[in-house]
Amino acid sequence: MRFLLDAEQRAFARSLDAMLTAAGTAAAVRDWSRGDRARGRALWSRIADAGVFALAVPEKYDGLGPRPVELAVAFVELGRHAVPGPLVETVAAAALLLDAGPAERFLAALACGGSTATVAREGSYALDGDAATLRLSLAADGLRLAPGHGPVRPSLDPARRLTRLLPGGELLTPAPVVERALLWARLATAAQALGVGLALLERTVAHVGRRVQFGVPIGSFQAVKHRLADVKIALEFARPLVLGAAVTMTAADVAAAKASACEAAYTSARAALQLHGAIGYTAEHDLSLWLTKARALRTAWGSPDECRAEVLRAHP
Repeated sequence: MRFLLDAEQRAFARSLDAMLTAAGTAAAVRDWSRGDRARGRALWSRIADAGVFALAVPEKYDGLGPRPVELAVAFVELGRHAVPGPLVETVAAAALLLDAGPAERFLAALACGGSTATVAREGSYALDGDAATLRLSLAADGLRLAPGHGPVRPSLDPARRLTRLLPGGELLTPAPVVERALLWARLATAAQALGVGLALLERTVAHVGRRVQFGVPIGSFQAVKHRLADVKIALEFARPLVLGAAVTMTAADVAAAKASACEAAYTSARAALQLHGAIGYTAEHDLSLWLTKARALRTAWGSPDECRAEVLRAHP
């Protein structure tokens, strides 16, 4: 089965790509890694104005959704441009807050970009807990509004700032639908990883076309062509899985999409690192912004093994 975007969805992707290209996201990512969020917040506002977060919020709460296919399209572009911030976590928060009371209080602000959210189980690390305005903690007795956060810890991806959420806080709902939040978070992560992998492949193809050895571009070497062809196949195999999962929104399909997209992005990162040579190892080179993100997304919201186990449970 082929999953093709319609004209409106393709135009949406192009508009996000143009906006993020003009925004110069690399500088925003580096600032965010240092704790300077001015550019990142401005970028967040523009993304929200484009309707990205509203796609995860029902219309009755001033959203445009739920529209998982369009959300997946958007997150591919966010991944391609390495946009920083708790993007997936805000989508997961919208899914957790669908109960009537919390929804009325919080969802409209999430849809318009006025709030940023992070989500974590009590005692575990939350992404960008220092930057989020809404910190949700999954405690033993339900979903709580965490009263604060602990110190920032280093992460494999410098732009993914990790903190522990403080225990306690207001109880929002005693029975949050965690499975629904996990479903949306995994879909968004899969799409984001697909975008990261595509960006790495694009940058690597450009690099091997410029880098010369023995008087010719290294991209003309058969071994290099084969390596990049493997990456291209992996990404093109993952793309319909991501779009198909956005259509069905079943746990098994979304888990399969996440496993495939994240492994494809990781394959793309390994090839990019090898084919860029020593420059690929330097944090100063912009390639590192995507390399570290590919590795971090691989285990975010479920490792490859956990996602494969989900698929096997549905198809024994």
